[in-house]
Amino acid sequence: MIVQELHAIQHRHRWLPGDELRKLAARTGTPLHRLQEVASFFPHFRLAPPPAVEVRICHDMACHQAGCPQLKADVERLLAADVAAGRAAVRYASCLGRCDRPVAALVNDEFLAARTADELAAVARDAVAGRPPTADRDSDYEPHGNRPWRIDPYGASGAGDLPPYEAIRRLAADGSGQRVIDELKTADLRGMGGAGVPAHQKWNDVWRAKGDVKYVVCNADESEPGTFKDRELLARHAHLVLEGVILAGLVTGATRGWIYIRHEYAEQVAIMDREIARATALGACGANLFGTPRSFPVEVFTSPGGYICGEQSALVEAMEDHRAQPRNKPPQLETNGLHDKPTLVSNVETFAWAPAIVLRGGQWYADTGINGCKGSRLFSISGDVLRPGVYEVPGGTPIRHLVHDLCGGTHRPLKAFAPSGPSGGFLPPRIPVGALPRGWEKRAPAELNTGADSIDLLDIQLDLQRFRDLGLALGAGIVVYDDSRDIAAEALNCSEFFRDESCGKCVPCRIGSEKVTEIGARLVAGNIPAAAFPAQRDLINDLTRAMEMTSICGLGMVAAKPLQSALQFFPDDIQRHVGRTPGAVR
Repeated sequence: MIVQELHAIQHRHRWLPGDELRKLAARTGTPLHRLQEVASFFPHFRLAPPPAVEVRICHDMACHQAGCPQLKADVERLLAADVAAGRAAVRYASCLGRCDRPVAALVNDEFLAARTADELAAVARDAVAGRPPTADRDSDYEPHGNRPWRIDPYGASGAGDLPPYEAIRRLAADGSGQRVIDELKTADLRGMGGAGVPAHQKWNDVWRAKGDVKYVVCNADESEPGTFKDRELLARHAHLVLEGVILAGLVTGATRGWIYIRHEYAEQVAIMDREIARATALGACGANLFGTPRSFPVEVFTSPGGYICGEQSALVEAMEDHRAQPRNKPPQLETNGLHDKPTLVSNVETFAWAPAIVLRGGQWYADTGINGCKGSRLFSISGDVLRPGVYEVPGGTPIRHLVHDLCGGTHRPLKAFAPSGPSGGFLPPRIPVGALPRGWEKRAPAELNTGADSIDLLDIQLDLQRFRDLGLALGAGIVVYDDSRDIAAEALNCSEFFRDESCGKCVPCRIGSEKVTEIGARLVAGNIPAAAFPAQRDLINDLTRAMEMTSICGLGMVAAKPLQSALQFFPDDIQRHVGRTPGAVR
């Protein structure tokens, strides 16, 4: 695969020298312009020699709350001589997936968490002097959370009362794929990547698709700001993820599987490679599973980077050595996916629940839910909470319990929360009933007082359908903001993320995300006069609707949501900036 070859070249040289690209083109029979086409698209690949040291500081959501602009300025000041001499560069990076340890940073691709400017500068100077940095390890960090999790029937170490990979052993022996699909349906297990498509539906569609060659791909590209649960599953429960992928392969009749992991998760890539080797030695992966005629090889595919790769068709395009731009639909991936073959693409957590469901039954999983909801799921929570981390909670758990009881609440009064990273915008603790879609009261959960002028959103239960019934989004990452935060500035930060991560394929997203960010920047800078503000507000609302209806993929559909929600629910924060003198403090 070209992308993996480019990874290998950059690993050796820290960039992609022209002579190396020409050698690769000759060796693989690939036109040089195709290599340039792919390499120039992905932010990870460098087509020019980098300075001796690059310091890249995460700029998104939790890291923005933790003061990344000031940290970047301080590091630039401390490294001024090296920057001036061309030995060092200090830049921003998109979310690095360590939102529970802000501010996250990379020094020459080595991850460092929660370091001061003096510490980062010292590491950078060591690198200039030829002493490479040592990365912080996720597996050495003891995160907040509520372990042990029920997702793991074997125990966190992969050892317990059950033999390793027992679910594969049983399925390989009896071969009853229909039974597994029935259990997934009973469980009502859904995709955990945001869309919430029932797992049994996807597995069944690929199983019934025509073709002797089929594939399974685990989407571990987790790049949404505020979301880091997959990081923990890959680091501490890699055996579950791998077993879920193999189970899916056996059920669907697939011939091969991949676990697609973002390149910033280098430790997780190494852990998964070791787990694949362990499973192969045990007979659970590769040829002749546990002595049966069944076979299913799995390997890791390291992502070349970019938030857009989290969109499943863009991910498949990257695996085919193309620019990662989403496909128009139909056809669906379940019939025409990787290399035009039926392909099952699902999220890390969806696969990780499969072993427990196979071993304990779909009803067991469904019964873990409470308050009329089914199942359990993991949430990443970060920002202004005392104990940010990854928590496994039953479906139907009120947000209040997660934020205040499990995460310890906030030091200052709660002002806002983002229930789906930047994708769902910002919500206040209480919301006027008039702000909800018409007819919402007919679908409202019983715990909400539909006769009141406003409802307490912290009473809403963590369930995808409950949120959708209220016209709201629920994702895997929840970011919390206390009353010291300016939601207008936080919305601009999210708009910048979507603008920077747009793949540029469709006009609504490419132009719309730029326009939304430009308006947000002028607003926060105090450059929108009061008389002009209503027209700019209406333009944001029009852009929101247009991008929702016409963008090819989910990124464009939600790119205007942060600023639109700030305008809708936090008018005081917006008005504080309208018509003020640029640079004035209010």
